[in-house]
Amino acid sequence: MSTIDVNPTDLDPADVNIGQHGYSSNKDAYLRRLKRIEGQVRGIARMVEEDKYCIDILTQVSAVTKALHAVSLGLVEEHIGHCVVGAASESDPVVRAEQIDIKVKEAADAIGRLLR
Repeated sequence: MSTIDVNPTDLDPADVNIGQHGYSSNKDAYLRRLKRIEGQVRGIARMVEEDKYCIDILTQVSAVTKALHAVSLGLVEEHIGHCVVGAASESDPVVRAEQIDIKVKEAADAIGRLLR
């Protein structure tokens, strides 16, 4: 599975609404993907209940992990393209610098959690 494609340059920071998240325009795609992953996880549980071969179970766990990573990377891209870019469009230079620092740190922290 590939990540959900959104070109950050297509986003207009002036259109950023308070309370709207960067992924909002792709929310349905994310939900479809997460529901598919949920079904895969239920399938893995069923495999364990049915005493399937451990390597077959691990193969499915790997597929779910890869799918979750794809969702995660898409969300990180959306955060950078929407939230960080939105912070950079702030007119007050002091607020802009603070907001950019906050949003970049949030992204870095999220990436750090993904890599653990």
